[in-house]
Amino acid sequence: MSRGTSYAVLMPNDTEVHMIRKLKTGGYRLYSRKKDPKTGKRRNLGTFGTRVAAEKHERAVQYFKRQG
Repeated sequence: MSRGTSYAVLMPNDTEVHMIRKLKTGGYRLYSRKKDPKTGKRRNLGTFGTRVAAEKHERAVQYFKRQG
């Protein structure tokens, strides 16, 4: 059984990589590459209708991480 397609997104000047996976429903889910130390799982950062929307959200998350 295929788990779908994964895409790695590397933001400039940032070491943390996030993953965008295509779901069976046709949507895309954004995951953090960094795992939760308690559960050992990646954090779900959102589900989106298009890959472009997921990438746009990733850029917004990175912007606000730099501000704080």
